[in-house]
Amino acid sequence: MSQTAEPTPAASVRDLVRTYGTADAEVRALDGVDLDVRAGEFTAVMGPSGSGKSTLMHCMAALDAPTSGTVTVGGQELGRMRDKELTVLRRDRIGFVFQAFNLVPTLTARENILLPLSIAGRRPDDAWFETVIAAVGLADRLGHRPNEMSGGQQQRVACARALVSRPDIVFADEPTGNLDSASGAEVLGFLRRSVDELGQTIVMVTHDPVAAGYTDRVVFLADGRVVDELRSPTAASVADRMTALQTR
Repeated sequence: MSQTAEPTPAASVRDLVRTYGTADAEVRALDGVDLDVRAGEFTAVMGPSGSGKSTLMHCMAALDAPTSGTVTVGGQELGRMRDKELTVLRRDRIGFVFQAFNLVPTLTARENILLPLSIAGRRPDDAWFETVIAAVGLADRLGHRPNEMSGGQQQRVACARALVSRPDIVFADEPTGNLDSASGAEVLGFLRRSVDELGQTIVMVTHDPVAAGYTDRVVFLADGRVVDELRSPTAASVADRMTALQTR
């Protein structure tokens, strides 16, 4: 009886090492990480401060180069790509959401969302744009500039900007870190819907068990290594695992 093959991961790392400094001052931020990110899933990366979670995300998103090991995104090994190819990969196939929103203050919400396509000289897919705007719930705010929107609305603009180019994967670095709980719930709800309704793949670095409770899977790092994971997490189950890690 034939078995169904596992689908190709949206991203994967093998024996990933990232060090900073040399000799006695060397810091081993990542220490041989193996990880697969499944397409169409919402994955959280968590761990104590200094565990390597942001470094892992930066290496997977082609924002930092590993010291050794391999990173593969969309079937392409990043270490084999030239700088120009990496630039195109980051622009066309990877979406980014940052804690600080990173919106251009002089542009409207619509212009901020479409900015990556404008820079790339690409026309938006009107149907996809409307789908993203409907999912993010900002149809009535497209003409507003960032200073005319709440923090939650600004971060949803940033999320829409990350999705509008239909990337293979979106990396979100503490996307609710600057938001109150109500605004954070708005953004997390949208990220959850983008996975469920739009088929997006998301990797989110967070320290917040409530945020992790929106995901399909939580990967826990400690001392630069993957030490645990949790599927179908709840805020309570994540908090318990984090407490156990911090008291090891």
